[in-house]
Amino acid sequence: MRSADPYWWLAATPPTIPQQYVQTISDVAIVGAGYTGLSAAITLARAGRSVQVFDKQRPGEGASTRNGGITSGNLRPGYAEMVRKFGKERADAIQAEAIEARNDLYRFIAEEGIDCDFKLVGRFLGAATPQHYETNAREAERLAKSLGIEAYAVPKGEQHGFLGTDYYYGGSVRMDIGGLHPAKLHAEMVRLALAAGVVIHGETAVQGIEAKGDKFEVRTARGTVTAAHVIAGPNGYADGSDKWVRRRLVPVRSRIIATEPLSPNLMGALMPRRMMLSDSRANHYYYRPSPDGTRILFGGRDGTIAGDAEWPITALRTAMTGIFPELKDVELSNSWFGHVAMNRDMVPRIFSHNGVRYAAGYCGSGVVWARWAGKKAALQVLGEAAGKSAFDFRPPAAVPFFSGKSWFMPAVFSWMSFKDSRTAKVRAKLAAEGKPQSPQV
Repeated sequence: MRSADPYWWLAATPPTIPQQYVQTISDVAIVGAGYTGLSAAITLARAGRSVQVFDKQRPGEGASTRNGGITSGNLRPGYAEMVRKFGKERADAIQAEAIEARNDLYRFIAEEGIDCDFKLVGRFLGAATPQHYETNAREAERLAKSLGIEAYAVPKGEQHGFLGTDYYYGGSVRMDIGGLHPAKLHAEMVRLALAAGVVIHGETAVQGIEAKGDKFEVRTARGTVTAAHVIAGPNGYADGSDKWVRRRLVPVRSRIIATEPLSPNLMGALMPRRMMLSDSRANHYYYRPSPDGTRILFGGRDGTIAGDAEWPITALRTAMTGIFPELKDVELSNSWFGHVAMNRDMVPRIFSHNGVRYAAGYCGSGVVWARWAGKKAALQVLGEAAGKSAFDFRPPAAVPFFSGKSWFMPAVFSWMSFKDSRTAKVRAKLAAEGKPQSPQV
């Protein structure tokens, strides 16, 4: 029977940490025990601060153990768009910090001895149309020349060396992206936090935060804390306890399906290099082999906002078998969703409001950004120059007519599906004309 739990929980279920008394005084109170909150807590506790972390669920039960485990560190706006929106100086700084954040995660995993099945295997981005191929090839060239990233185009004729499908019109590769087991990463961060003296309160909701002179009063379901500093990392799980930030972070469901185990021969044919994978369609599909190389995990946006309907699972399965027809009769072992958080700037953010520091809005790339932003927020609390970040500027603007429920997401999903239907028509026309699918260079 197909499970609604994340596949990742087979190896690392979110922990139920024994309850401790809520201490009435702390140097820092942190809202959220995902990657963001734990990264901040580890940094602060190791600097000698007393830290309590509160989460309304089990620690990590949200996106930290539900994501695809791809270390993309994506920036949704392209470079030219960032220059238009933020100016060249900030755009350059954001790009540079993206490289630094990804490398910092890799250092953290290595130096702390993190057991999370991390492998720097690279990512293949499949082009859904010839035009997408040309765009992706130019971007790969820019990454290589401007930023020194190992990135290159893969024409159609060489595609099978990277991915066992004829679906794409070629693609592009960047080798600075890898894969890991997200729930194991979170479990290891819990281990490090507890070892540093952090007090983690799971299943203890924060009900309100109020400034009291130069301190903050943090009301929780199990007691009130007076803290000198507050860091909040709600991302896609902001609730009514903080209505101000909830209007600025739009929760979007992202769903993943996992196949039953496949034969080694089939996995070798479909994913010969065991790379991380995505494609250029509007609905943004991302997929990968499981860390043990026995299954395919396939993800994309889920257009629902309530319940657990069957149609998003069917839609993902259809997209997956469109790429890999060999999987049409394969059963699914798991299907689950989690919330990513979008903001109107569409870049990860660190910002402050009424003295509370926020790190959130990772736009679907939180494996890299959440840990980085949490660390930066903690360094700011410590008053260290290393806390400076290109992502720390004005708070994201509130979303009009939005107060926490993403009522408009079904329409957005439908629009993306319409755009993908137009892409499908382009593909059908090219196939009928028998035109080459990508430059054979």
